[in-house]
This record gives sequence, C-alpha cells and structure tokens, in this order.
Amino acid sequence: MEQVTIERLGHQGDGIAPGPVFVPGALPGELVEGEIADGVMASPRILTPSEMRVRAPCRHAKSCGGCQLQHARDDFVEDWKTGVVRQALAAHALETEIRRCLTSKPQSRRRAAFSARRTKKGALAGFHMKGSDVIVSVPDCLLVDPRLAAALPLVEALAVLGASRKGELSVLATVSLTGLDIAVSGGKPLDAVLQSELAELARAHDVARIAWGDEVALTRRPAIQRMGVAEVVPPPGAFLQATPGGEAALLDGVREIVGDAAHVVDLFAGCGTFALPLAETARVHAVEGDKAMTAALDKGWRMAQGLRHVTAEARDLFRNPLLPDELARFDAAVIDPPRAGAEAQVAELARARVPRIAYVSCNPVTFARDAAALDYAGYTLDWLRVVDQFRWSTHIELVACLTLTDR
Repeated sequence: MEQVTIERLGHQGDGIAPGPVFVPGALPGELVEGEIADGVMASPRILTPSEMRVRAPCRHAKSCGGCQLQHARDDFVEDWKTGVVRQALAAHALETEIRRCLTSKPQSRRRAAFSARRTKKGALAGFHMKGSDVIVSVPDCLLVDPRLAAALPLVEALAVLGASRKGELSVLATVSLTGLDIAVSGGKPLDAVLQSELAELARAHDVARIAWGDEVALTRRPAIQRMGVAEVVPPPGAFLQATPGGEAALLDGVREIVGDAAHVVDLFAGCGTFALPLAETARVHAVEGDKAMTAALDKGWRMAQGLRHVTAEARDLFRNPLLPDELARFDAAVIDPPRAGAEAQVAELARARVPRIAYVSCNPVTFARDAAALDYAGYTLDWLRVVDQFRWSTHIELVACLTLTDR
C-alpha cells in the first residue's frame, strides 16, 4: 500500500498526485492509500477527505460510468470547470471576464445513449460500468429526464427484438414534444418482420419515431423540437443541445452578443438552435454540413410564423469555409463547431472582419486556439460564460463574445 496526496484534478476528473499518479474519485488536498499499478491507484481509500467532498446523490454512482464528479460539491465543480477554461486561455496569453458558470438541473438531460445486450432471461439496458463494457441498469438515474429513465424497459425490448446474441445495441433516446424519438444502431438488419414488431412496440410505449440503422423504421408522429417559435423535426440522431436549460443559457449569450445586428450568419447551424430564434429580429443565413439537418431547419422556418428571412446552405465548413467576400454582408456571426474547433473558418472570419462573433464551444482547448487567432487579427475577447449542460461530468461548454477593435 502507498499513500499519496492529491494536488489537482485532471481533465478526465481523476485526482492527480506527484509522479504523476492518477486516482479516480479523489479530490485535491485528499490523502489517499492504495496499490499503484502503471501510475494508477484504481481502488483508493480516502484517509483525509476534502471539505469539497459530498455523498454522491445517485444510488448508481459507484458502478455507473455516466458521471465522473458526483462526489464533489457543485461550487467546486463550477470553479474547476471555469479554471480549465482560464488555463486554456492562459496558454495563448488570453484573459477575459469569465461570468458565473450556469449548471443544468438534475434530471434535465433530454437525450441519452443507452447500451443494451440480450441475456438468457431477456435483456439488460443502461450505461457502461466505469472503465468497462459491462452494462449497469440505471432505473433511478438522476441525470436524465424521468421520461428517459422510464424508457429502459423499451430499450430492453428493442434488444430482445433486434440485438444479436453477442452484440451490443446502442439506443439513442431523445425527448421530443410528441414523444420519445429513438435511433438504434448495432442491431440486426431491418426486415418486414422486425419492422412489424417495432410498430407494436412503438404503440405500446407511445414512441413518436424509431430509426433503425440508416433507415426510419416507423413514424407515428413527427418528432418535433421547438427552436424559438419554430417547430423542427430533426433527422434521427441529429445533434441537439443536451438540456433545455443549457440551450437557453447559450441562446441568451448569443442574443446578447448579436444584439441589434440586422443580418447574421450562423455557422455549423445544425437544425437551427440559434438561427431560428435569431430570425425573430434579424435576417439569418444558416450554414451546416449535414444536408438532412439543413433541410429540417429550412422546413422549420417555412412552417413558422413571424420570422425574418432565413436561408439555409449545406456546406462542409472544414473543407470549404465561407470566404471574406461571402461574409462581407453580415453584421454578426454565430459559430458553434464540433470539438475540433473551426480553424479554417475562423481564419476567414478574421480576414472578413465581421464586427461581432458569438462563439459557442464544447472544447476549451480548441476554442482558445481559435480565439487567439481572432485576437491576433484585431478582435477583443470581451467575456465568456461557462455553461455546464453535462452536470457531474468533465465536459465543458461555453459561449464567448468577440468584437472587432482598432488596435
């Protein structure tokens, strides 16, 4: 047995002691004891607990791998996530006002990717155990919307119908305005018999839509998501913000940054999370790489009442970013790229000198890189806000305001 003192929390949520030694479930300042193998103390005993330590509220916390930080106080997690962002900025010599972190409420996650396997007695559905492919049932999960937690019997039934004996089924379940929206991957091929069985299952569980692999197996009702005053039916499995509260916080930040801009470009627009609400006061050009998501956005705008003009363009912004002559007509830009950031598009935004940029990010490291490029081009990083949609996890999102200045 060895004893170590935790110095800091790593980006994956593990406590880190000198060595380095990685200690899952430990917090800074704690003295822990255990066996160390390959730089990891896998089963630590906490000898001196931190004052930031709390009892995990969820009864599944010890076994389920869905959350990494339930053992820490909320204010500690908020400060830690803010610190991760501040550290990423400091690596590029950037400083700014960081507003108070906004954390989504428990039981507010509107989407969950469940895993399921067939068993001799039926099936087992839930999340993976920490560091394992073993599935843990989570009927009382405190993270997801209760309607998702209640869908575990449905997920098990899907595995009984469509999983192979040795394979694992992945079931992405999303709460829509009209019922659950289900997208299944990893199952056996969809045939007429399976499609009929899925229809019966959907009726029994009041499911709006089921997609199986690359096909929509059935639609009982359009799986509607509301974006501002518009109602949108995203393609199965399409990107959505994780919680309604988190989405609202990001949108509030974007609205503040865009302000009274009359013509806005929304880059990596998805199905219209920002574009459609912004169209209540501005003309919007929405650009997204996925054609199905672009089509859903366009249809949502056409069916809505009272919105300004919205145009939608399907375009790969990594390989084919909008160029300065295309960006010159816009008063403000919104950009919400995936984790890789948007290096190529940011370079063109800098060249175009769009006056205001609202940058939404799910990766502080790539955000800081892109913000540094804009800073070099004459933009000021006025402020940012950390938005913790993924409560009790190490995932970090933010919305940031960048304005063009004469320097």
